[in-house]
Amino acid sequence: MRELVKKYRNKERYDLSCSEALLHAANDYYNLQLGENEFKMMAAFSGGLKEGDMCGIVSAACSVLGILYTNGVSHTSPALTQAVVQYKTLFKKQLKSLDCRHLVDMHKDEITDCDDLVVKGAVLLTEVVDMIDGSN
Repeated sequence: MRELVKKYRNKERYDLSCSEALLHAANDYYNLQLGENEFKMMAAFSGGLKEGDMCGIVSAACSVLGILYTNGVSHTSPALTQAVVQYKTLFKKQLKSLDCRHLVDMHKDEITDCDDLVVKGAVLLTEVVDMIDGSN
């Protein structure tokens, strides 16, 4: 997953936001078979819903968890609830916030932008998926 995120964060080749890059990487990693409309939907989550709110990395990861663990609809999907809560808890514990503006202040780099943050979020996604799959 780490290499896929790095691939999609290549600004010269793809020019994707954090949320878009994570979704593209997860699509490849989990063979989600997403189409262009699904990728377009993720664009709205870029930059913390365009205003520095909920981090697009978290939004994209939770969207992937939705694809992987929704059994019909949300309220009939206990594994989805477990996965989302676990992801958010671990993300906040490791990176100290779920808020884009705070994460940018703490982690953004002039040279690599938020690339390291996207990699950490993607690796955390795989860890949560492994935990949820291991508990079922």
